[in-house]
Amino acid sequence: MNWFSALAIYFLFWFLALFLVLPFYARTGVEAGDPMVKGQAESAPQRFEAGPIAKWTTIVGTTLFAAFYLNYVNGWITADMLDYWS
Repeated sequence: MNWFSALAIYFLFWFLALFLVLPFYARTGVEAGDPMVKGQAESAPQRFEAGPIAKWTTIVGTTLFAAFYLNYVNGWITADMLDYWS
């Protein structure tokens, strides 16, 4: 696999992991007990913490990419194994 292709696939896994991690950090102001800002919707997050989200997204994305790359190198699951109609 070309290094540029591997980098592109890693970023795909990273953004997939972002959408997997975000719900765990989406706490509204009402849930956290923080005071509401004037004009803020009750469902809007009070504080956005990018640091922990980026850390966990990188951990999950790297783990998923490592599993993908190991499967690519070792050939544990191939497209022929998933073809049920032939």
